[in-house]
Amino acid sequence: MLKYLFLVLLAFISINCSSSNLLHQEPRDNNKNTKENKTQKIKIDVKKSLEYFIDGATADAKMEYDKAIQYYILAVQIAKEKGGIYYAISKDYYRLNKIPPAIHTLKKAIKLEPKNLEYKDLLSSIYSSASQFDSATTVLNEMIAIDSTKLNYYYKLAKLYENSQPSKAIKIYNKLTNKIGEDWNVLVRVAELNEKLGNYDEAAKTLYQLLNVDPNNARIQKLLVQLFIRQKNYNDAIKTINSVLELIPDDIEAHQMKAQIFIEDNKWKKASKEFEFILSQPSMSLESKINTASTYFKKALKDSTLMPFAYKLFSIIDKDTLDWQVKLYKGAIDVSLHRDSLAEKEFKQVTKLAKWNTEGWIRLGGLYFDNRKYNEAIKLMKQAVKQFPENFAINLIMGLSLAQTNKNEEAKTFLDKSVQLKPRNINALSGYAFTLRLLGENDKAIYYLKRALLIVPDDVNLLGTLGLIYNEQNKMFLSDSIYENALKIDSTNDIVNNNYAYSFSERGIQLNRALKMVKIALAADSLNSSYLDTIGWVYFKLKKYNLAKKYIKQAIKEGGESATMLDHMGDIEYYLNNKKRSNKLWKKALKLDPKNEKLKKKIEKGEI
Repeated sequence: MLKYLFLVLLAFISINCSSSNLLHQEPRDNNKNTKENKTQKIKIDVKKSLEYFIDGATADAKMEYDKAIQYYILAVQIAKEKGGIYYAISKDYYRLNKIPPAIHTLKKAIKLEPKNLEYKDLLSSIYSSASQFDSATTVLNEMIAIDSTKLNYYYKLAKLYENSQPSKAIKIYNKLTNKIGEDWNVLVRVAELNEKLGNYDEAAKTLYQLLNVDPNNARIQKLLVQLFIRQKNYNDAIKTINSVLELIPDDIEAHQMKAQIFIEDNKWKKASKEFEFILSQPSMSLESKINTASTYFKKALKDSTLMPFAYKLFSIIDKDTLDWQVKLYKGAIDVSLHRDSLAEKEFKQVTKLAKWNTEGWIRLGGLYFDNRKYNEAIKLMKQAVKQFPENFAINLIMGLSLAQTNKNEEAKTFLDKSVQLKPRNINALSGYAFTLRLLGENDKAIYYLKRALLIVPDDVNLLGTLGLIYNEQNKMFLSDSIYENALKIDSTNDIVNNNYAYSFSERGIQLNRALKMVKIALAADSLNSSYLDTIGWVYFKLKKYNLAKKYIKQAIKEGGESATMLDHMGDIEYYLNNKKRSNKLWKKALKLDPKNEKLKKKIEKGEI
């Protein structure tokens, strides 16, 4: 502020000197009094302007910016040199976060002094703070054009370009490097930007430049490791991180990176050694330790050979804590390893340590369900439901897991409870409806399906199930219209295509279309026994008996013998003139479905 006060004082002195000269000159005309009055007015204006400016500067020092602006406005109205005062006003508007008047006032200053870099520097800062980055970069480019020796302008310009135009940022940083040589901070930014753009070779080149400057710099080596991981160059990544660990053996971040490399390279057993080191460090928080070990546990759910390693990791944590989550994970791993007695012991400790907490039960139960570990989920939820009989998620996971293992009567109880607890939850409504349908309670199933469809009208799986139930009730018009609607939403849905195709084949209509639909289903799941049975039955209706036999035989191989499949195979053998064989198959089917009247009639007559 003193600088601008000095500028105004200079202006004041200049005016004073000229006024003094005027006073000592000999009169040239008869208007002497008028000229003296004008000179006197100039002296008064300069003095008053200076007083206002000083008052504004004083208010600024007290951070009374609104007050300062008022004084500056009074000063600028009578001042001859206005640029510095406009600049002062703009700064105060900026401090008050009044961006539009700050820009407007500063532009007045720049108009008076177009090459004043200080004014332009403030303007670029204001534009940046207002996220007007294009305007800010334009001003900075103008500043560099005025004075290309100011390195700070290059830094600012490159920083602005980093998010919107990283390639331009790299060019600016390279210009800086040409001007000042290899600067550490500049090279780091260039490397990071090249990595961001996927220019991995350029990024590596820059990082090697940095290592030439400082060969043992762990930070740069770690950046290089991250680059190698992105390139899937795991061998060089391991070599580089090992060189870091040779210098700093206890570097936890380096061990974490090494574990990450092994994980990315799918070498989980090697990663476990790094995890063991990380988890043994007292400086690591319990939450971080549990998160680290749970990452390994999730992988172990997909690769059971890793379960012992997951158990070892949680055992390391367990040595220094009584946290219930650790016990819960250990118990879950025991279940997976068929160590039920050990699992029971861990679960009992969980219920003692955290009777109040449902999170761990739900999280692990959901994890088992998502990984199709239904029996493990049931064992876990049996313990949970005793503690939390009114918990929605626990009842839902229990019900869905039981349904997936065909324990539908048991599943019904828990799914009914979950629907009562959350009447608009889609998972609860759909799971309950599917289970009711399998139990033959079709009217009730329809009711809950319709409730679910009111919430999600375009759910193809719900529509497909509703269509299937109407088909089983022989309400073909309703069934067909729902199937058609489902296929309009998703023409490739394998379940709907299969079920609709089977419905056509049973009625002996639209058989060519049925064949196309079941082929769509098989393209999604070529070993699905239901789909194989459907295509076999479509071929049977098309009187292509050898093809029909081929697919039904494969269906039995994949899915095991069922009454329907054996019945179908019997019909095929009958039309292939293997009547003794067909009769044996029908009788075998009747044992599996003793109430099937159609089968009984075929066996009695010995014919279809």
